[in-house]
Amino acid sequence: METNSERIPFCSSLKEAVSLACGGEAAVEKKQTVHGGDANDAYELFLSDGKRLFLKTNRISNADFFRAEAEGVAAIRATETIRVPHIHALGTGDGISFILMEYIDRAGAGRDFWEELGVSLAALHKAETSSFVNGGKYGFKSDNYIGAGRQKNTPGNSWIEFFSECRLRPQLELASDYFDSSTIMKANRLLDSLDRFLYEPERPSLLHGDLWSGNFMSDETGHPMLIDPAVYVGCNEADIAMTELFGGFDKRFYASYFKAMGAIPEYESRRDLYNLYHLTNHLNLFGGAYLPAVMRTIERYSK
Repeated sequence: METNSERIPFCSSLKEAVSLACGGEAAVEKKQTVHGGDANDAYELFLSDGKRLFLKTNRISNADFFRAEAEGVAAIRATETIRVPHIHALGTGDGISFILMEYIDRAGAGRDFWEELGVSLAALHKAETSSFVNGGKYGFKSDNYIGAGRQKNTPGNSWIEFFSECRLRPQLELASDYFDSSTIMKANRLLDSLDRFLYEPERPSLLHGDLWSGNFMSDETGHPMLIDPAVYVGCNEADIAMTELFGGFDKRFYASYFKAMGAIPEYESRRDLYNLYHLTNHLNLFGGAYLPAVMRTIERYSK
């Protein structure tokens, strides 16, 4: 497959993928489970030549997860703003689908890690986006996933309309079995009045799309890198809102981001509306524990 300027091989077996990645007769000698994700199984591979690789697998029917991940990684890499993992190959075989990439030895975060992450994310959000969307300003060239949930990326020229029709509406409709008739009415009222709360950005931004603490890390030199993107072109404050959903990042991140990007007036009044998308996705994926937060947010913005 080709993702922007990257051509990623598609292999019919893991053995073929390892051979392409390392050359020669390198073979997997040991496979060790890596914990932390919920959508895929992950492993550290120890090879006969002493190298290591990182492998994620899923059912063959979910091979599209990895196509989407590869496209997202390639999009971020194309901006030349922050490191993402190198992907060696995609493939199916032996009853699984997989993505094979470089293994990163995580070092401790460097002294300026949070400042660097903030500046790098601002640079990502300022990068040119026209090559990532065909026929519109917002969206992406293909649909992808937010965790295990499908993410619609139909291109459009209005951010408010895109957020309504490609973000909130699909998740709220999927969650409708959790709602009574009153909540459904409030959700529809919210969707019809998003322009009371949101605004059209001055510039579109390429977003990571799922920017919580599990989706960035420090590399072997202590610098930040992004992993597991759910990319699309949207409003930059949607990424920032996601960073605050589960407790927030270090205050140095926000200080450096807003210094580089500029302040966002009244951002706090919109933050929870952006995060309604992620909360409802979690409700749909993981169940009713997220329902009270979803209900509170719908109630707040539907008045």
